Amino acid sequence: QVQLVESGGGLVQPGGSLRLSCAASGIIFRAVDMGWYRQAPGKQRELVVKITSGGVTVYPGSVKVRFTISRDNDKNMVFLQMSSLKAEDTALYCCNAVTRAGIGYWGQGTQVTASS
Repeated sequence: QVQLVESGGGLVQPGGSLRLSCAASGIIFRAVDMGWYRQAPGKQRELVVKITSGGVTVYPGSVKVRFTISRDNDKNMVFLQMSSLKAEDTALYCCNAVTRAGIGYWGQGTQVTASS
């Protein structure tokens, strides 16, 4: 069975940094596209950034200069390095995996709060 488990969230001051981790199991990790999504209370879930099985990074939003996604295929993990955090970055961050067949999987998320 596929399982995605996020960690690394917490409370930080604006301008601080966090590194989120997502550990995957029950999946051929090297063959899947991985992404980080976030959802704040009262707002729609949005894609933060994704990295394909081929290592191509896609930034649909405005975090390109502050967030970096990476993956370790040997450890079946994907990371999100977050810098210069802003209050508007506060949200539940969830890990997502999509297979080549289009099947998607989700983790339960880790909370990130940037506040003074």
